This record gives sequence, structure tokens and C-alpha cells, in this order.
Amino acid sequence: MKAHDGMYIGGQWRPAAGPDAIAVVNPADEQVIAHVPAGTQEDVDAAVRAARAAFPAWAATPPAERAARIGALRDVLAARQDEIAETVTAELGAPPALAQTVHAGLPVLVAGSYAELAASYSFEEKIGNSTVLLEPVGVVGAITPWNYPLHQIVAKVAPALAAGCTVVLKPAEDTPLTAQRFAEAVDEAGLPAGVFNLVTGLGPVAGQALAAHEGVDLVSFTGSTAVGRQIGATAGAAVKRVALELGGKSANVILPSADLAKAVGVGIANVMSNSGQTCSAWTRMLVHKNQYEEAVTLAAAAVAKYVPGERVGPLVNAKQQQRVRGYIEKGVAEGARLVAGGPDAPRETGYYVSPTVFADVTPEMTIAQEEIFGPVVCVLKYEDEDDAVRIANGTVYGLAGAVWAADNAEAVAFARRMDTGQVDINGGRFNPLAPFGGYKQSGVGRELGPHGLSEYLQTKSLQF
Repeated sequence: MKAHDGMYIGGQWRPAAGPDAIAVVNPADEQVIAHVPAGTQEDVDAAVRAARAAFPAWAATPPAERAARIGALRDVLAARQDEIAETVTAELGAPPALAQTVHAGLPVLVAGSYAELAASYSFEEKIGNSTVLLEPVGVVGAITPWNYPLHQIVAKVAPALAAGCTVVLKPAEDTPLTAQRFAEAVDEAGLPAGVFNLVTGLGPVAGQALAAHEGVDLVSFTGSTAVGRQIGATAGAAVKRVALELGGKSANVILPSADLAKAVGVGIANVMSNSGQTCSAWTRMLVHKNQYEEAVTLAAAAVAKYVPGERVGPLVNAKQQQRVRGYIEKGVAEGARLVAGGPDAPRETGYYVSPTVFADVTPEMTIAQEEIFGPVVCVLKYEDEDDAVRIANGTVYGLAGAVWAADNAEAVAFARRMDTGQVDINGGRFNPLAPFGGYKQSGVGRELGPHGLSEYLQTKSLQF
């Protein structure tokens, strides 16, 4: 795969400050496909300086012009969709159809939404005798994960640019090639030098340097809750703003009146997508006791359609594979009933894990409490709606969820009782303008749409 041996800083590819490199591995065949530079404090310093130098002019650029620039970036991403999809498949292992539609296609939609928002958003308002101004917060340090490498980049960079901020991006070390494709698109779209900058590297080195940098005004991070706590503590010491999109253990609540077969089938598909490597996946399926065994049978039949290497890709690396297999072994050891899949690797080569369904899962079990981040579904039994609410809200997370019922009103009434940031009602469609983010330890702040744009603004009032 094509790879740059430098950093994209100040509108050009520059040599890295140090000699170290990161190997990029194709998780489907375990072969090294490229190397990228491992960024240092010096690289981060250069990128932040470039972003700070570019900030005054970009912040002063009229919103309509910023919108046009983001629109040009959207067009380049759309034109390069095939190349981006191939890159995601190579370094993440996503099946080609998923890479094309979700990994490469969704970011185009999100970028387009911010091109429109930048042009229409009201950056000032009148309140009594005051004029309230919404101004860009400054330089943004964006730290993105590997599971949706381009979507997470666009979900941070596009609203930051729309707000008038400049950005330094540190992508996940497992998927840096997609980030390089994005930097190429930025360059082709003609964004001013320094408005966007890319530093590849390891989290404890380049990521920590970016989060702690005194020239960064806001850190936007997506990843694990454990790392989010560290970044929050680092930013808090400097009284620096953060936006944190962290872990999840989302509940898929199937009420007795629902179409059980449809709810189970869509629920299984939701978790199997991206090999279960989705923070908002509905990994806990909650079913009424009278329908429980039927649901378990349906779930086992549904998951059998997801063949590793065909409809389900590998996990991102060997460490993640071992982690997920360890959770499956833990589930068996704690007494859960394995009705599909298991801990054994389904293929000799590649970081695959068998799509797995557990029954007889109790809310206190490790697999019902901790984020597994793999193709594993836990089916839990509830007595009544109050019990279902208790189980759904009974983790430290609150990122997403789903409710199924005979009609939307019944499902909405239940959803209002859920402590989570986003709930899909009867299979509701994804909305790129709806705010996405979590309650409790699932994070701070929101992404997407106008709520995502507001994360990158600060408020000033003028009294007359």
C-alpha cells in the first residue's frame, strides 16, 4: 500500500523528526503492508506551531468560504472513495462492501453535512441588550481510533474547520494509511496551509504529547474509557476543554409486543457489522422471560450466516483477537451458555474470532458489564419492564441502545427511561445530523450535526 514517510505539516509532507517507524499489518493475512513514521514530541511541536500560525486567518475566513472549502474536501473524498475503501480493507480488514458503503461512503455524507452547516449556522445571536458571539475555540488536537478510521477523522475535523478552528490529527497506529489518504484529500481540496496537520505515531508518545501540548486549546478523543480518563486528567491539569467519545455496552431491548424475529435479526446484524468493533454496538440483547428461549434460537440461527472471512472480517490485530477470545473464555467460566461460536480461532491465518452468542447471561457477569469489542452477543432475560430498565441502565456506560415494540409510542416511553445518549426506535435509520455521544463513562460532549459543531465554539457576549 502507498505510504508517506513523513508528516503532513503546514501544507506539505515533511520528513519525520526521528528514525522510528510503525509497521502496518493487514489483519486478514498478518502481512506487513507498509511503514509510517512514529511521531515524536518534535513532530507534534511543529504541527501545533503550524496550526497556531494558520488559526487567525482561518478563524477570520467568512463562514461561507469555509463551507466552500469543506465542500471541496467532500468532493475529493467522494472522487477517491474506491481508493479509500481499498485502504481500509487492507489495514483494518473490513469486507469490501462494508469498506465502500460505510467506511468510505459515510464520511462523504458527514463532510457534506458540515459544508451545509458552516454556511447556515448562526454564529451570533441577540439576547436582550447583548450580542452573543460564537467563536472558534482555537487549535484542536484530534486523536482518533482504528475502528472507523476515516469516519472518526471527518467527524472531528469537519466541524472543527466549520467552526474556524485549525487541527492537528494523531490517528490510531493500526490504521494510519487512511489518515494519510485524508491528508492527501485535504491537500487536493486546497485548504490553506496549516489548517489541517497530520502526525502519525504511538498513543503514549505522540498522542500524549498532543493532549498535553500548551498550544492545543481543545482535545477531541475517541477510544477506550481508560485512555479517555488519562486524557481528561491531562487536559484538566491545564484547564483545557475536552470532547470524549468512549466505550459502550449498549442494550437492545425487545419488548413483548415487538416482532421478535425482526428485532433479533437486526440486533445480530448490528453487532456483527465491523466484526463487533463498534463502540455503540447493541451487545446486550434483553428479552422477556416468556420469549427468551425462542430469541436464543433465533439469535443462534442468525449468527450462523456470518462466516468469518466472508461477511465478517478479522479483528484489527493479534492483541485484540486475544482480548476477545479471553472474554469468551471468561463467559464460559462464569456459567454463561455458549449457543454459537466460541473461543477457538475459526481460521488458521488472520485475526479472526468466531461470531458468538451467549445465553443464560446474568447482569453481573463480566461479559455483560465490560466492553468486549468483538462479534459477541449476550442474551439476557428480564421479568418485566422495570426489570428491563434496571438491566439496561446497570453498567457504567451509556452510549447507545435500541428498543423494539409494536408501535413507536410504546418504544419511546421505554427509551425515555434509558440512561444513554442515543436510542434507535424499531430499527430507526442513522441520522448524520443527530448528536452522538454518551452518558456516564461513555464520554463528554457530542459529535455530528449542529451539536457536534458547537463543541468547537466558545461564547462571548457584548452588552450595549
